[in-house]
Amino acid sequence: MPALSGTRNPCFPAILLVIASITSTPLCGQTSKADATRGAAKAKPCAACHGTPEQAPLPGLPSLAGQQAQFLEAQLFFIREGLRPIPQMEGMLKDATDSDLSDIAAYFSKQQPLRLRTKADPELQARGAALAKKRGCGTCHMPDLAGQRQIPRINGQREDYLVATLKAYHDNKRSGSDTSMNEVMYGVSEADMQALAHYLSHQP
Repeated sequence: MPALSGTRNPCFPAILLVIASITSTPLCGQTSKADATRGAAKAKPCAACHGTPEQAPLPGLPSLAGQQAQFLEAQLFFIREGLRPIPQMEGMLKDATDSDLSDIAAYFSKQQPLRLRTKADPELQARGAALAKKRGCGTCHMPDLAGQRQIPRINGQREDYLVATLKAYHDNKRSGSDTSMNEVMYGVSEADMQALAHYLSHQP
């Protein structure tokens, strides 16, 4: 990553407990002091894999453009501290400070979300829409599925990434700040996951 400066916030251990309770409070106030302009320089290596508003991310990876800042910030902290194991990311973030992560999150949150140019399948769309309503996706992720605070934007994401993520929740191989997504995905078939991911990925 480019030059990262500053020190780690000493209140980070306590923050993890706060995030685990899904508060809407920024991490030690970092988000409110975040600088998207600084974040642009720090986030340059990220675009190669996670794409830009004009370019889709690599297969199996999420687009970060337009993602919720608090969600991104929390995930970056989790990855840096090894609480969310992603080996490819750990080396990139190991020297990042709290301020660096806040700046990067702010930068991506200010971008326009990626709009996929693939054609939707009407049958899968209808099936996925019904599943999203039944599973209450719009309750936490908002009716437009753009997310809020520490709950991510899920509209317009890569379909393969969404399928893999839903399956990980279903198989209890991933959990968020709580187990709500694992509960939501309990008993959902792989065919339904495919339909739900197809629907979500084609929402504006």
